[in-house]
Formats: sequence, structure tokens, C-alpha cells
Amino acid sequence: MSDHATLDDLSGAGPLAGVRVLDIGTMLAAPIVAQILGDFGADVIKVEHPAIGDTLRHNGLAKDGIPLWWKSVGRNKHTITLDLSKPEGAELFRKLAITTDVIVENFRPGTMEKWGLSYESLNEANPDLILLRISGFGQQGPYVDRPAYGTVVECLGGWAHMNGQPDGPPTLPPYGLADNLAAMSGAIAVCMALFARQIGMSRGQLLDVSLMRSIMAPLSSLPLFFDQLGVIESRTGNGGAAPRGIFRTLDGSWVGISAASEQTARRVAIMIERPDFVDQEWYATGRSRQGHEEEINAAVAAWIGARDLATVVESAALFAIPLGTVQDIGAVMQDPQVNELDIITTVHDEQLGKIRMNNVLFGMSETPGRVRFPGRQMGADNSWIFAKELGLSDADIARLAKGMVI
Repeated sequence: MSDHATLDDLSGAGPLAGVRVLDIGTMLAAPIVAQILGDFGADVIKVEHPAIGDTLRHNGLAKDGIPLWWKSVGRNKHTITLDLSKPEGAELFRKLAITTDVIVENFRPGTMEKWGLSYESLNEANPDLILLRISGFGQQGPYVDRPAYGTVVECLGGWAHMNGQPDGPPTLPPYGLADNLAAMSGAIAVCMALFARQIGMSRGQLLDVSLMRSIMAPLSSLPLFFDQLGVIESRTGNGGAAPRGIFRTLDGSWVGISAASEQTARRVAIMIERPDFVDQEWYATGRSRQGHEEEINAAVAAWIGARDLATVVESAALFAIPLGTVQDIGAVMQDPQVNELDIITTVHDEQLGKIRMNNVLFGMSETPGRVRFPGRQMGADNSWIFAKELGLSDADIARLAKGMVI
């Protein structure tokens, strides 16, 4: 990794300790990549436009004017303001890039080149630099110049067509699915590039992650089905297999059941008092059960609908059937498994005091990640980084701030 010290004692000691990341993205995909890297110890410097900051600061709910979404995505990041479109701002960024391992960005392709910050010029000054570029459609192709948000690729990439009730319209996800998938892909790509660099397979490299590619990855076998059989899968609501679905209990609760394996499907038939299903040849495999999906799921719905939630949950446990109650976020945050694994963790925020948010993505026995601090106020680390990292004087910093360069 690059030979530089961590910024301060808030920096982590996770598996990415010593890796410096410049986050110049905005809103969602690229900033979440940087958040994941920061969660596991990287020194992340968040670069924001001095006038407006990250768009995420102006989205979602706020408390007393304090943006809450930012507290999560902006966590574990030191924040500076810098206008990359101004020559002096771009020059300061180039100096920061010399001691940086990874830059993550999600501007429209060609934007960084317009500012004189092409990968080639940055790589010339720092041959070990890894640049992750996230865009809607990738860095080349007929759609390269098209503006895109997650909604656009969720439609174009086939996801919306598959989601929703059979007799209803295509349905978008209720959150930034494409952006989050692209962020996870981006974090994996960065770690692969760091490993390749560490073992001497490469030095720096350019990484191209698109929302389009990321949203299509979970389509799994659908392209193969179409290629070989000409099959276009349609919306199946909560079905698509049997026994599978979300069913309502007698007391008005909802539960989800899935029985993909033959053994589990047989146990469901016994639990719902339909042993005759097991005797049917068509009940033997998932493929043949699909032809009787309506009949099977109707029987499951009738059995569950005649019993209260406690009875259904107890019976599912007795028969070792995968079942989950449909919980809102309030119930999720009180769930004993969530609390045991600290999936929702508590941290101290300098503005709000004690707050709870999602913890890191996964556990590691020897080098765990952690949320060290929530998203900071805009430009909170300007003086520290511009003075101690780049050697600017107080007068320089004041002049740059007055000119809205920082």
C-alpha cells in the first residue's frame, strides 16, 4: 500500500488500513463504495463541491435540519470541499492523488477529462493509482452519453419487467437497488485491484463498473433461458415457485414461506394437512410443482389463513420449514437476531449524540470492520488536510475559500 500515515486517530485498523481513498462521487453508488472501504479501515477523504456538497445531504429525511441519510453513507470519511471544475481546484486534487491508492467517481463519462483529470494524467503522476469509474452504462457504447439513474437501468436491464403482480404494472424497487448493487460490485473490484497490485500482478488500473451490468447480474439464468428456449419470464408477484409466497394469518399478520427443496416441500404438505400432495408424481420436483403452483399455494394460504401468527410460527418451527414474518423497520430493529449480530449498531454523532444505523456488511474474525464515526459536516477537515497534507498556509486556505475553490 502507499507509504503514508493515516489522517488522525479516527482512522481504522481493519484489513484496508493504510489504503487511502478519494471519494469524489455524489449521491449513492460511488459514495457507498467509499463507505464500504472506510468501514474496513481505509482512510477515506470525501471531496464535495464547496457550494452544494454531496447531493445526498439534500435527500431523505432530516432531524433539526441535519440530513440523516448522509450520516450513514458519509460515515468513516474525512470531508473536504473542492471545486474540481476550477483549474486551481483540479491542481490541488492532482496533488492529493499523488498519495492516494484509490479514487472513486460516478460522474458522466468525459467529465473528469473535461477538468483535465483523465486517468492517464493521474496515472502518470501516480502509477499505482486505481481509479474506479461508476456510470449508468459504462465508459463506452451507444448509451455512453445518456444520463442515467438507477431507475433507468432498472427498467432497461430487465428488472422492472420481472417485478410486480402478474396483472399489475412493472414495479420499481422502493430503494436504490441498482446503485447499491453497483456499489458492492465496485468495492469488490477495488479489493481485487488492490490484491493484484499487492502481489505484483499489476500496478494501478482503471475499473469500469456500470449500473446496467450490476442490475443484470441477479437476473442469473434468465438470459440463458431466452437464448436456449426463447422463454421470456413474466411477473409472478410473490410466486414463481411452489410452495412459496407471502400469506396472511388469521390475526392479520403476514408470513413468507419458501420450500425450494423436495424435502422441505414434503414437510410443508404434511404441515398443511395435505399428505395427498406428496403422493402426486408432479409434487416430486420444483419444476413439476411449478405447473401446479396455484393449487399448492392456495392450499398453503388456506391453512395459514385459518390460524393465528403464533400457531403458524410454532408449526413451521416444528416441521423445520423456512418461514419469516413480514416485519417493518421498527420490528427489524428489535429483532433478537439482528441485535445479537449487531447488524444495527450504535455510534456517537457529534451533532445528534447516540444514533443507530446499519453496521458493516460482514464479520471478520481477525480484521473486522466497524463504524468509527458518522458522516461529518461539510468541509470539516479542510484545514487539516489542506494545511498538513498539502502545506497550504492559513492565508492560502482563506483565499481559496473566498474564491469558492474550497
